[in-house]
Formats: sequence, structure tokens, C-alpha cells
Amino acid sequence: MAKVRNNIVVKGLSGSLGDQLVIRLDKAGRTIVSVKPAFDENRQFTEAQQAQQEAFRNAAAYAKTAKGEDVYVEKAEGTPMNAFNVAMADWLHAPEILDVDLSAWNGQAGQVIRIKAMDDVKVKGVSVVITDANGVLLEQGEAAQADGLWWTYTTTQPASGNPKVIASAEDLAGRITRMTK
Repeated sequence: MAKVRNNIVVKGLSGSLGDQLVIRLDKAGRTIVSVKPAFDENRQFTEAQQAQQEAFRNAAAYAKTAKGEDVYVEKAEGTPMNAFNVAMADWLHAPEILDVDLSAWNGQAGQVIRIKAMDDVKVKGVSVVITDANGVLLEQGEAAQADGLWWTYTTTQPASGNPKVIASAEDLAGRITRMTK
């Protein structure tokens, strides 16, 4: 990619040049010159393409309402992105659960389960559900943010047998990711 600085020919220029070029300015003041896109009027979209288009529609609808939130405005500062772009990206990228650490828990009440969760903007909350081997709910609750990416949940009930721990992380856009251990 070529970079041109202070070129008097394209500085401040935007729009289209015939049917060949599209010129636009980004938030950082850079001039972007690209070939005009060409689309077949009879194109057929695959199911995956239609699903992606629907995801973008939903992300754009979310971003329109959330773009004024401080966290998105702050995240966009100093980047070529605006708050709308950051909110849209947040909706499109669900949070990740990197680890569920059960090393300090042996099924007793009052012990700690640690969950490592991250998101491209912010993890809003982490919850824990503990079930027995048959899926019967033993306990559930919200984890507290600890240090860095770690969240902690202190158990309130004893769990015997082969319990399952289901950790869920939610981001600001309401996207939820689960991990079972």
C-alpha cells in the first residue's frame, strides 16, 4: 500500500472519479483511493453470506443506540475508528472465556472458582452455574472481578460426585459465551 502525505492533488478530495475510482477521507484525515466496486446484479448470496449480512444489520442497530456510551467513545479516541465502529465491533465479537480454574475447589462450600475472561471492549459480568452429573442445579451466582482478566466465584453449597461448572461471560453488547468444565 502506498502512502502519500501532503499531496496537493488528492488532499481534501472525496467522492467518485468517473466510474473508476472512489475517494474518501477517514477519521484520521487520511485520503483513501480505491477502485469502484462492481457487483453482478443477478448475484445469489449463500446462506453464510446472508447470515453475515444479518449479523451486520443487528450490529449496526446495536451500534446506533450504543455509540454515545462513554466506554465506546473512550475506546475510539486516538484511533481511526469512531464510537459507532467500536460498538459495532463489540457486537460482532463475543467475549472469550480463556480458562476456568478449578484447582482451589474440591466441591466444598466457601472455596473459590476462578474464571479468566476477556472481550475486545469490556466484560460486563461473569456468572457460574454448578450442576450435578445429571444436570440438576446445585448453585448459581455472579462472579466478582478480581485482578486483570480474572473473575472469582466463591461456592456456597457442597457438590459431590462429578459436578459440572458452567461459566458464562457477557459483554456490553449482551453477547454471552459459555464454557463447561
